[in-house]
Amino acid sequence: MNRSDYLSDALTVLSEWRRDGVQLRRELACDDSQHAALTERIKVAADTLRIRPDIRRTNGHTQICLGARDGEALTDGEVTLAARIEDFYRTVTDTQVTNPQ
Repeated sequence: MNRSDYLSDALTVLSEWRRDGVQLRRELACDDSQHAALTERIKVAADTLRIRPDIRRTNGHTQICLGARDGEALTDGEVTLAARIEDFYRTVTDTQVTNPQ
């Protein structure tokens, strides 16, 4: 399987992520405490993968952008981080629902 096939297959699985040129973008609905927990998990994983995601909080949503703005192609690490973010999001939102503060 060549790299473009791998990327296409991975993006099919990550259906909630939008490909914007050479970047992956995702917007997640979460409250402030979920945002804080999610951001912390993302930062740990991103540091391990040596990736610098752009994470913003806007109108009750967490916006995430992965990928270089300088035209570099998406990397395996960025796709891996997107998959991990999906897992983190499920964990953070499930925890908040099943264990209310």
